[in-house]
Amino acid sequence: MAHAAAAAAAIANAIKASGVLISVSPEDFDVILRKSEKPLVISATGGIIRTNYQYLTSYKGFVFFTKCPAPLMFPPKIELITAEKIWIPG
Repeated sequence: MAHAAAAAAAIANAIKASGVLISVSPEDFDVILRKSEKPLVISATGGIIRTNYQYLTSYKGFVFFTKCPAPLMFPPKIELITAEKIWIPG
């Protein structure tokens, strides 16, 4: 659990430092993951009325975010860390 919190904090600090967070469709998120050799994905669930599934990953110095109504399925090469919450500024 501490590892997930540390990873989420690292991504949050990277977002603060760069000020860039790119929101993409789940399909584009999948394309980005396929381009990475060993991608790391941070996941969380959110939503007030309906549950949504949120995902973050970094690629070439940018942080990509997607949100969808159903969980995404990932290939085994992906390192997946579950966070309690993903907070997106804005």
